[in-house]
Amino acid sequence: MFNIKDLLQSIVPLFDVMPSWKRLGALVSLLTVTSTGFAQCDDYTQYAKTTHGTPSTGPLGLPEMRPPAECRTFSSVAVEEVIANMTSRLKDPDLARLFENTFPNTLDTTVKYFNKDQNLAFIITGDITAQWLRDTANQFAHYLPLLSLDQELAALVKAVINNEARYVAEYPYCGSFQPPPESGLSPSHNDWADGVTVNPPVNNQTVFECKYELDSLCGFLKLSRGYYNRTQDASFINDNWKSAIDQVFRVINEQSQASFDENWNWVSYYNWTGGNGALSPRVPNGGNGEPKGKNGLVGTHHRPSDDISTYAFLTPANAMLSVELDHLASMLDAVGQLSNISTQAKEWSERISKAVWDTTLVDNVFAYETNGLGSRYVMDDANVPSLLSLPYLGFLKKDHPAYLATKKVVLSRQNPYYAEGASWKGVGGPHVDPWHPWPMASISAIFGSDDDEEILDLLYRVANNTGGLGLIHEAVSIYNSSVWTRPWFAWANSYFAEMLLDLADRKPALIFNDTTSYRPGH
Repeated sequence: MFNIKDLLQSIVPLFDVMPSWKRLGALVSLLTVTSTGFAQCDDYTQYAKTTHGTPSTGPLGLPEMRPPAECRTFSSVAVEEVIANMTSRLKDPDLARLFENTFPNTLDTTVKYFNKDQNLAFIITGDITAQWLRDTANQFAHYLPLLSLDQELAALVKAVINNEARYVAEYPYCGSFQPPPESGLSPSHNDWADGVTVNPPVNNQTVFECKYELDSLCGFLKLSRGYYNRTQDASFINDNWKSAIDQVFRVINEQSQASFDENWNWVSYYNWTGGNGALSPRVPNGGNGEPKGKNGLVGTHHRPSDDISTYAFLTPANAMLSVELDHLASMLDAVGQLSNISTQAKEWSERISKAVWDTTLVDNVFAYETNGLGSRYVMDDANVPSLLSLPYLGFLKKDHPAYLATKKVVLSRQNPYYAEGASWKGVGGPHVDPWHPWPMASISAIFGSDDDEEILDLLYRVANNTGGLGLIHEAVSIYNSSVWTRPWFAWANSYFAEMLLDLADRKPALIFNDTTSYRPGH
């Protein structure tokens, strides 16, 4: 049986020979290992709905929202060091508390399974017990600079990539998944998948929801190249990963085809049909959605918000795919592997980028969606990838005239999912409704701005609208900022922390008392 006394007697002497800066993280790790099985830990969905600890000393008086050390799902010395460095320098104690709550939220709460020997990890999105490819890539983005400093954190990310590679290799059209069988965790039931017919068919013991979202595959590519760039470790390129990459290119080829062949037969490689009593609405044309032409872009069935697309060619998802395929080619060339895949990636990256510029831009404004047949939908959705996030994605510079013109439209009544209230405004989407903008969109706008006044306005708009809970929610009402959705949304927390780190690097004087940049890992 597990003996805490023996474990403590064997480990405590090691503290005497550790550098002082390592002791705090090691102690946290020890508490996590020894106590998780014995502590009474609240479900974080409920924990996140009430305030805890001592309020911050700023005007907002934000609570401490990290779970107790013994209830955290993963601990990292490097992460604790970043928290200490940032909170000691942030001049606003409310922003310091927000960083303290949000930066570790993914590791504190969402690592439901990790086995280094199996090279497997299962990461949930927050209050939904499933792993989304897109969410996971974004949940870990702000930890990537720390991978060279923390071997266990690097091993965790590598295990996430391997688990996702298995998912993608088997079900490349699906975006969210159940725990791996090795974990012993029970699959969750998804009410929204009941009554939905998916072709090709899926096993709901493996798949949580099979909505085809192009950006999910982009997320898998993003996490893979992010891991390599920070560790120079190419060992994640195993048979699982190679099979997954083959399936990524299969989807790209299939979804770049026109809907109709020369005899007007519908060419369908994937369809998803709601209705028939399902909570999800029926999708037209036998689950295939609106027809599309062929113009160099890659179609998607659903948006990053999990909502059905109006038109198949989602501009920001294609922009992200172009960027990630270019990164994929560079990575494969650097490691000297899969030269045929590298060649395909370069060709597709260039083709898609050209099609984005040639087919989605009118009067210097990008459409959110097009169909390759002349139709375009000018709007934006809060979820990344979005039009607001194009600079964050690396597709263009934040001062590009097309971005500035598009941003002006997106942040106005010309965008049907933009709304303003007395204290809260921004971009939302049909996933909730037009009157609940998402903080995520305001964060994207910060990444897309160099204007100090605009950045501070957006930053404090988010900070002032957490419902007093010190966490970033999914959506907030323009009529009452205490009305919000999703108490535990790890991606939004990670994105906020990533944005503060970006400002610490490029705009330190805005958030620090000095002009010295801060960049974790440097």
